[in-house]
Amino acid sequence: MLSSLPPREREIVDILYERGASTVTEIGEALPAELSGSAIRAMLKRLEAKGFVVREASDRGFLYAPSVEEKTASKSALTQVVRVFFNGSATSAAAALLGMQDKMSAGDLDELEKLIAEAREGRTK
Repeated sequence: MLSSLPPREREIVDILYERGASTVTEIGEALPAELSGSAIRAMLKRLEAKGFVVREASDRGFLYAPSVEEKTASKSALTQVVRVFFNGSATSAAAALLGMQDKMSAGDLDELEKLIAEAREGRTK
């Protein structure tokens, strides 16, 4: 889904997820490289046509926001990563994450344990 976007368009969508609905000027200020307003508007128009962004009029001008919930977009991206890098195996992906346990806090590991318990619980219902 988002991974299919060119890098600059992906940057814009990421900014919108991070900041929420934003104007062209606000997006331009958040971009690492300076772009003209017309270049940003052209990319937003393409993103809107592709269904990644919605536009709404406001007292500040047009506000642009992601059209897909961040959680949905993240799940779609993760599904693609698991398919491509772990041959579709969620277990292999989880094992790779757990291989990074030295970079995880005790709270992160506790949260993973809780999610696994909830997943097991959901299967038995």
